[in-house]
Amino acid sequence: MLLRALDEPVRSLDELADRLRSLDGKGYGAYKQVKGAWDAGSFTLEIEYVQGDPYARPSRLRAVLPPETTALPAWSLSPEPRRRATADFLNRRLAEGLRGCSRNRGSGKSGLLEILRPGQEILVRTSLLVSPEGEVEARLRAGLPARGRRILGRQAAEMLVEDLPRAVEGSLPFPALDAEELRRQVETAEDANALRTSLGERGLVAFLADGAGLPRRSGIDDRPLPDEETVPFEPPEGLKVTLETPNSGPLSGLGIPEGVTLIVGGGYHGKSTLLQAIERGVYDHVPGDGRERVVTVPEAVKIRAEDGRRIEGVDISNFISGLPRGRPTTDFRTDDASGSTSQAAAIAEALEVGATCLLVDEDTSATNFMIRDARMQALIADKDEPITPFIDRARSLHRELGVSTVLVVGGSGDYFDVADTVIAMREYRPRKVTEEARRIASELPTDRRAEAGAWREIRPRIPDPDSLDPSRGKRSVSIKTRSKDRVLFGTEEVELGGVEQIVETAQTRAMAQALVWARRHVLGSSCTLREALDETVEQIAADGLDLITPYRMGELAAFRVFELTAFLNRIRSLEVRQR
Repeated sequence: MLLRALDEPVRSLDELADRLRSLDGKGYGAYKQVKGAWDAGSFTLEIEYVQGDPYARPSRLRAVLPPETTALPAWSLSPEPRRRATADFLNRRLAEGLRGCSRNRGSGKSGLLEILRPGQEILVRTSLLVSPEGEVEARLRAGLPARGRRILGRQAAEMLVEDLPRAVEGSLPFPALDAEELRRQVETAEDANALRTSLGERGLVAFLADGAGLPRRSGIDDRPLPDEETVPFEPPEGLKVTLETPNSGPLSGLGIPEGVTLIVGGGYHGKSTLLQAIERGVYDHVPGDGRERVVTVPEAVKIRAEDGRRIEGVDISNFISGLPRGRPTTDFRTDDASGSTSQAAAIAEALEVGATCLLVDEDTSATNFMIRDARMQALIADKDEPITPFIDRARSLHRELGVSTVLVVGGSGDYFDVADTVIAMREYRPRKVTEEARRIASELPTDRRAEAGAWREIRPRIPDPDSLDPSRGKRSVSIKTRSKDRVLFGTEEVELGGVEQIVETAQTRAMAQALVWARRHVLGSSCTLREALDETVEQIAADGLDLITPYRMGELAAFRVFELTAFLNRIRSLEVRQR
């Protein structure tokens, strides 16, 4: 059960109202008298932590509803993808219900009443939990009202005893819900999981259903375009497949096969939009997002160049070797990576933890890493060029490691020589042009020489746990998550802007906590990076995100091992040795 046993008896909500009113005008510290559990009739309200002043981080509250109150039907609780979608649905409902309750009621954060607001993806979040039996736990933040540092007890009573119960009771019990909307969400999530599971069986790395809406409103607004502005996705002949789903029956769409796939086309015709939908297909999406039936193999990783990032002990020798002055690349280190070395490291780091599909856009890639054409080969001798370009590794990655590539390319037809599948985008509509690309490659040979030798196994790394220091001043753990792209880990600011498959700040916050937990519990003298991070993710999957935090947090979301690895690799103090 989610509600822990309490040392103190549960008091009535009327008592809470009386207590709050009695505190009116007193110093803010008197608010600590309301900590504990309060019986709201249909649910239990627990005030877990009281902020020190109205300008501090808001107080932590929990609302716990027993199964007899939620009355959630069995179809919404099992199997697990349905329960996860139900929790996400209730989270969104309560976030909307709290909108009218959260308003200015004094100084600082006084009157704030909120729960984590989800994005477009359906994720496991600690903001709202649903047990297999149907118990619901919502974790909220509340800014207890004050004028200056004097308690506004009547406003606090109104907020906690009237507004909050009204929002909870109008948002979480099944009788208050739109049953058809809930059913649509849980069935959508279950269908997406079924589609994703079937990819490997069909030899596919991604599937985009007929009618999907891929474009987003902007680069900073992940919501779909309005229907009248969206071009519905139409799978091309020759790549159309039909997959079965448990709720929607057979669905037809574009199936991107394993191997090397190129996405080509003119500028602004939807190449990158297609790739972005594929990279987000590792997550389920809410109904109406447009990408709810776009799925990708779970081990797909977006790769890009990141000038200036740090690289620590990574074997990049499959792509870069023979650097001037004999600098080694089997154990490469730099505080200021170039575009090519950063992209080589990103691939090696992804492969180190089990990536099976690489997603690459030439717009965010280093040109000299992607291609060296025949003219440049003629001008610069092989002995003077340390880079083995990706074009000469893409085929061997699939042939020798089973790792596929989906690549957006608009400027180099040399890639026609190594592609298994070529998709051309025109006005957001795809066509299969594989045979045409092969014909062009045959009629217009480039005389380019392949430069790659045999693929060498990447050496596993062993992190030094002492090099990951989350402390700051007197605090043994100090983590401040500024956004999904930036977090202060101890005294070090970690930049994650190049990790494009992080979709919520709550994931970044959770990953920081996970690395602290891994440092304490799994990193050791002989534990490889992959072993440590795999165990961390597996333990979280088994025990929940609360495993990694010192107290219950309502602002965490589930993440993949690939983004956790990327986070670790971008901590500049990290030190590793190779096994």
